[in-house]
Amino acid sequence: MTLHAPPPLERPLDILTGDGGDVELREGDRLLASARAARFDAPDVPRVSYEAAAEAVGRTPYDEQTHNLPTCFVCGPARAQGDGLRIFAGPLQTASILGRPVVFAAAWVPHGSLSCEDGYVAPEFVWAALDCPTGYCSVGARHLGLNGDETALLGRMAAWIDRRPRPGDRCVVAAWPTGREGRKLFAESALLSSEQDVLAIARTTWLLVDRQVQFGIRP
Repeated sequence: MTLHAPPPLERPLDILTGDGGDVELREGDRLLASARAARFDAPDVPRVSYEAAAEAVGRTPYDEQTHNLPTCFVCGPARAQGDGLRIFAGPLQTASILGRPVVFAAAWVPHGSLSCEDGYVAPEFVWAALDCPTGYCSVGARHLGLNGDETALLGRMAAWIDRRPRPGDRCVVAAWPTGREGRKLFAESALLSSEQDVLAIARTTWLLVDRQVQFGIRP
């Protein structure tokens, strides 16, 4: 899925499906997002224990005072329990060695409100859980010339779900940067079970932007 423009709220939008299965989200003639089926592998998924991920949460770089968007549905610290995912990724204690990136991780127990009719966490919330941690690890990638104060927006994301957890399951979200190309930052993430089995993976592209752009204000 590629985001082309900020989707507006509380306005009717059109979802168009092409002959090849490609999907577009539009507001009239304006293209907001496009999507197509994709499958990929992430062979180097780090296995992170629930205990190590819980410790990493204590090292998350943002709180309600320093978070650019404290009410973010995924990682906003101003969200109440059950009102957002409250996934606060932080770096693992293992520091970057020989230029290797630091893995960010968070412990996560899905809330009951995230369940769909089959009793498992709905796919859209699995996608959401895999999203923000890749932004955290991207702007935290010192070996890529970043200092952690940058502002970034998600530009593209691909995800593949093997299994979905149930609400109440102890899960781990791990994310790690994979590269940079100018203002494009690349990262991957994985959702792990408490036994460190890979449940889902994602690949993202983030764009470094001006702070005002994050609020939808064009410079």
